[in-house]
Amino acid sequence: MSEPGLRERKKQETRRRITDAAIELFAARGFEQVPVADIAAAADVSTATVFNYFPAKEDLIYDGMASFHESLLAAIRERAAGVGVVAAFRAQVLQPRGVLADPGSPVLAGLARIARIVRDSPSLQARERLEADRAVTALRALLADEIDDDLRCWTVASALVGTTRGMTRQVQEAAAAGQVDARLAARLLAEAAAALDVVEAGLAAPTKGRT
Repeated sequence: MSEPGLRERKKQETRRRITDAAIELFAARGFEQVPVADIAAAADVSTATVFNYFPAKEDLIYDGMASFHESLLAAIRERAAGVGVVAAFRAQVLQPRGVLADPGSPVLAGLARIARIVRDSPSLQARERLEADRAVTALRALLADEIDDDLRCWTVASALVGTTRGMTRQVQEAAAAGQVDARLAARLLAEAAAALDVVEAGLAAPTKGRT
């Protein structure tokens, strides 16, 4: 009975060793300058093993972002009857997590390092935009059940994802500057709530030309 647990722990350890090695190399040399073979050597695994865990080099940084979007979308899809997409989105996004829940979290130093890596990498910035586009497309499909105007669906979906992107960017910048604290968390969550208020107010407003 313990064997599957042991295998899973070993997989998690290997995954962590690969990501730790990658971030060390990216921080020292820059994302574009580090081949996957060097990451594999630093992690003491084969190049094939790296690709088994991370199909693209960008996944070493953005695997977590993709997982966040997947969990966010899953929560919206599984929302209770009568709860709208924007309300479900609000409930998830305004729930403190990560360094916003614990500004003293030990992951803060790693977040600051990743923020600097992303800031200096056109490839990672392009991947961030791709992940955001995927989330917008998925949200637009969910909103189509509530909004009969396709352009409004795209607009609202883009605004929602823009809120999370803005929050992420501000946290990254604050982490890189060593300015993450309880005040930042409170301010950022309040600003996100105000931004979502604007989206909801816009949805509630009558559309010109329609009765």
